[in-house]
Amino acid sequence: MSPASFWASKVRQFRAHRRAQVEPTERAALVGWLTSAQLALFDSMHLADRRHGLDVVATLRAEGQLDEELLLAGLLHDAGKGDTGLWPRVAYSLGQEYGPWMWRVAALLPGFRDALMRLREHAEASARLAAAAGCTARTVALIRYQDAPRDGDAGERLRLADEAN
Repeated sequence: MSPASFWASKVRQFRAHRRAQVEPTERAALVGWLTSAQLALFDSMHLADRRHGLDVVATLRAEGQLDEELLLAGLLHDAGKGDTGLWPRVAYSLGQEYGPWMWRVAALLPGFRDALMRLREHAEASARLAAAAGCTARTVALIRYQDAPRDGDAGERLRLADEAN
């Protein structure tokens, strides 16, 4: 990714985080699709992560994806992030792009150390939460390996839809 496209993507994500909302109709549409435990997990997610999950699902569906396990992974893949705050998320993204030294510096700021740890470990935490909510082993694996897909086509589609949103 070029520096210009990286920054354009991050500015777009920053704005989306700040403006995030989930319409009641979007939430209601999940009732027939998710189990009560999965819906409770979705409801427990930070608002920006719920919006992002819905956007990832919309991207996958726009590509013609009908795989329910993939769509569910797209919806819940960030459940483990919790309420880390916007600025630790910015620091985390910068560390991904420019190296872990950014995380070491940011961790010196009050409240950042734990938030950065949660962000670094969110794929595993999200996978555990999805498993506890009754998701299939395949959905859990798609979530666990979201950054380095092991499920060939589906895993890569999730990764790309995540990046696009």
